[in-house]
Amino acid sequence: MTSTIDIRVLNSNEEMRQMYQLEEFIWQGEGGIPVHQTITAIRNGGLAIGAYCDDQLVGFSYSFAGFKDGKVYLCSHNMGIHPEYRDRGIGASLKNRQKTEAARIGYDMLTWTYDPLETRNGYLNLAKLRAVCSTYIENCYGEFDDGLNAGLPTDRFKVEWWVKSRHVNERLQTPIADDVFYIPWKETASGPALTLNGEIPDAKQIMVPVPAAFQKIKQEDIGLALDWRLKTRAVFQELFKKGYAAVSLERSKEGAMHHYLLVKRFELQI
Repeated sequence: MTSTIDIRVLNSNEEMRQMYQLEEFIWQGEGGIPVHQTITAIRNGGLAIGAYCDDQLVGFSYSFAGFKDGKVYLCSHNMGIHPEYRDRGIGASLKNRQKTEAARIGYDMLTWTYDPLETRNGYLNLAKLRAVCSTYIENCYGEFDDGLNAGLPTDRFKVEWWVKSRHVNERLQTPIADDVFYIPWKETASGPALTLNGEIPDAKQIMVPVPAAFQKIKQEDIGLALDWRLKTRAVFQELFKKGYAAVSLERSKEGAMHHYLLVKRFELQI
């Protein structure tokens, strides 16, 4: 029988110690956040959520209070799940509890970053959680030598999760229009590649292709992976400057490409 996963708000020094140990295990000594930092953060507007199985912490999300341009929000800084407990919906459960608790203590918006070429994260963040993105950060964390990031700039989407909005709570969908514009790509000897042919038209909806298996491309051809990084960077930066926002990741059941759906931000109910 599958053990039940219990989602809890974390408050104590002992729970922060457990979170630190799980971080160390997941990222293999890359450095967990010190307990004195996390306990101080959650006592001053931050929030930590844990997933327990048989009283063992197997997943967590950690966030701290943020402030910019006169607005207060919650920075969702880190989330990790024990490798043996992945693909069980724990990530979505952690985020949904985070949403409930953040709204309860007074936050309207949460923000975090993720790599837009990691489509698994894109699907969770945009399609399932209904976050949106109109901010692209070049080389957000500098150069990393870990398996996921080595050899590439650490570009990131900075998403916004408007936890009290209609877009999130009513799960408002954006139907794909018949005249949606697809940015082209082509199959090459090295693998799928983005093709940019002049300026992107000012369409109501735009689909931006991204590889369904980016890490595989990176392992087989780092040059092609870098090409995807730099070309999608240029596309997203151009579209965000024009007032578009990424609202969903549309997954293909077959084939090498998934697509981000971008629409004009002012049309969103946030």
